[in-house]
Amino acid sequence: MNLESPKINVGKSSQEVFDFLSDIKNFESLMPENISKFEVLSEDTFLFALKGMPEIVLKKKEVIPPNKIILGAAGGKLDFSLIGNIQEVNESSSEVQLEFNGDFNPMMAMMIKGPISKFIETLATSIPKSI
Repeated sequence: MNLESPKINVGKSSQEVFDFLSDIKNFESLMPENISKFEVLSEDTFLFALKGMPEIVLKKKEVIPPNKIILGAAGGKLDFSLIGNIQEVNESSSEVQLEFNGDFNPMMAMMIKGPISKFIETLATSIPKSI
């Protein structure tokens, strides 16, 4: 299952956006209002939970400065990744798109497609306000 957020214009350079997303503590400011838990476990791992959903642990898997950050599920039953793609528009502006990739059975995919789409859209639209 592949889902993409809309492309979001950010009034910061691609390096500034990359640096912001590289610090996992900053993800707390991007989370939707219905977050019930956020905890930094290490410098590259954090845990979060949305109301009514199980806790999810994300770990920074790969960084390609200043254009890509890949977070992946750390443990748990679901295997997925959250990719932040950053494109420079000019020196003081960039475009960010979040991508969710996961391998789920069709029933699970049908159940989570809506909530995950809304979640990555919320994360992406929160980036310009949070930086």
